[in-house]
Amino acid sequence: MCVALFSVLAHSSLFTLDASLLHAQYNTDRLLAIGRSALYYEDYVLSMQYFNQIISAKPYLYEPWFFRAIAKYNLDDFAGAEADCTEAIQRNPFVENIYELRGLSRIQQKKFADAIADYNTALRYDPENRGLWHNRVLCHMRNDQLDVAMQQLDSMLVRWSRYSQGYAMQADIYMQRADTTAAIASLEKSLEIDPYDGHTWAARSIISLSREQWKEAEEQLDKSIHLLPKLSGNYINRALARFNQNNLRGAMADYDTALDLDPNSFLGHYNRGLLRSEVGDDNRAITDFDFVLRLEPNNLMALFNRAVLLDKTGDLRGAIRDYSKVIEQYPNFWTGLQFRASCYRRLGMTRQAEQDEFTVYKAQLDKRLYGKQPRLNARQMRKRSDDDPDKYNQLVVEDEQEVQHEYQSDYRGHVQHHKVDVEFQPMFALSFEKPADAVRLSNAAFDRLVEEMNEQLHARTLYIYNKHQSLTPEQSALYFQYIDSLSLSASRTTDHRQVLSLLFLRSVGQSMVQNYEGAIDDLNTILQSDSTHVLALWQRAVCQSRYNQFLAADQSRVASFDAMPTSEAGLKHARVLRDLDQALQLSPNSAYLLYNRGCHYAQQQDYEQAIADFTRALSIEPRLAEAYFNRGLCAIYAKQSDAGLQDLSKAGELGLYTAYGIIKKYSKQER
Repeated sequence: MCVALFSVLAHSSLFTLDASLLHAQYNTDRLLAIGRSALYYEDYVLSMQYFNQIISAKPYLYEPWFFRAIAKYNLDDFAGAEADCTEAIQRNPFVENIYELRGLSRIQQKKFADAIADYNTALRYDPENRGLWHNRVLCHMRNDQLDVAMQQLDSMLVRWSRYSQGYAMQADIYMQRADTTAAIASLEKSLEIDPYDGHTWAARSIISLSREQWKEAEEQLDKSIHLLPKLSGNYINRALARFNQNNLRGAMADYDTALDLDPNSFLGHYNRGLLRSEVGDDNRAITDFDFVLRLEPNNLMALFNRAVLLDKTGDLRGAIRDYSKVIEQYPNFWTGLQFRASCYRRLGMTRQAEQDEFTVYKAQLDKRLYGKQPRLNARQMRKRSDDDPDKYNQLVVEDEQEVQHEYQSDYRGHVQHHKVDVEFQPMFALSFEKPADAVRLSNAAFDRLVEEMNEQLHARTLYIYNKHQSLTPEQSALYFQYIDSLSLSASRTTDHRQVLSLLFLRSVGQSMVQNYEGAIDDLNTILQSDSTHVLALWQRAVCQSRYNQFLAADQSRVASFDAMPTSEAGLKHARVLRDLDQALQLSPNSAYLLYNRGCHYAQQQDYEQAIADFTRALSIEPRLAEAYFNRGLCAIYAKQSDAGLQDLSKAGELGLYTAYGIIKKYSKQER
């Protein structure tokens, strides 16, 4: 036992931040694995700290530069990601992925020519990578090299004749050449291959809108919105189609939704302001134009519309102020002069009113006829760049409707997000960080054994939480220091029980900084001494499960991991279940252990066992929203949709609001 403790304590030097110890005292391969684990769990700031340590010790390795570039890319530091990719390429110029990531970073900076150069190089190493071809074509399109883009698309569609997005990009080029007939043919071909691409339906609707085929455009946008419910531009375009069919209520609802998704949308606020004015909701229309003028203080169209609304609501001086600013720029704008004259008269400012009226009268004598304010109607729209003040009350559309194409990348977010669209809620673990939604969990997150451990520890409080918390640089530094202090304390004490307590605290700290292997090592040592330590079994099961997920998603190791389901991979999954079974034998009434075992079964697609465990957990803790959520998903996957939707509804009622989006999705499928 003493030898085992000494080995674990000596290994603690892995975490020191003292630069003088770095070169000699840690294993860079293990640090790289920990950093990649943090990267997988989207803890980008923490992952960079691990990669920084490796770069400081072994700057000649290309991998830490590359993985740090991924972290920076996900933090929107595109210039930093590009620079790190360049460093990685200098160290190893034969890795296709580095050129791909640098190309993506350059695209975000609109360096399309440089990105094309990267994709050319990457394709020399991997000529069958369709994603690289796709992104290179888009770069040529953004770089106004339409002929080159079309040539490369022709080559792509010979290789991959069923590639729907290739036809969609081809349609975009035809649209830029004003060949809408050919564009429609390409879009129809794309939708024939893949009728579930929301961007393609949106592109098809743009042509319908340009041809004033309002009903067809609305139907196409309905399909796009069903597939891409969070794309605000779809709602703005559908509002235009609905408005032109005199469906003002539907148009207003679409503008409301668009502004919920994109609160800073100019078109959304401007056009909603016009619609509100049309239906007499003048005060809220003023609010919309106030917002537009905060975005664009010199927008004279918005200024005049606000003036009209202030005039209607009785703020005559405010209306005169806005009218005057517009008239300064357009002194022959007869509508503005007439409206301002009316305000002057109502304020008793006769001389000023007569001056404006005389100016309008002279214009009428010169045959410049002044017409009354036209009502908003289905044919009145103006381009955003059209600043003719007489069109002040017309809905605005963009000068050019841009078709949206997505660059293909696996560098954003979880790898598993590309495989499934609905995820189970994760296992509950022990943490030093207080849950951000402690109000919702205040009744649920309690376990007798955890409270007893907190009474013993005094210095640190353990919390039960199932959402990974990304650490700030300051928090990370504090945890590294805390881990080092625990290692030092453990090395100096001769009290065996105290050493085990310190190791347990250190295992929690290690899991906080994503070092699951280190945490498992500490927990192994504890359980060798005390096999009945329930919390150690609990934490080890969670750490092993998270580590398994990382290994399964790690593209460089996924093949070997999945190729041995009955050996290494199978053993890793069996360890999780073994620890949870043993913990439940010792603490059969722990709702969180039952929930965690249910999560494990759900991940293994054993939905019957998972539902049984979630049901037992809910019998002990009936307000455990996560258990309702996961049981609901398991029921849906087991073809028990009614029961599943009922559980998801309960999860939403208890505060897991993401359940409602899933209810909407599966309810539609049932219909």
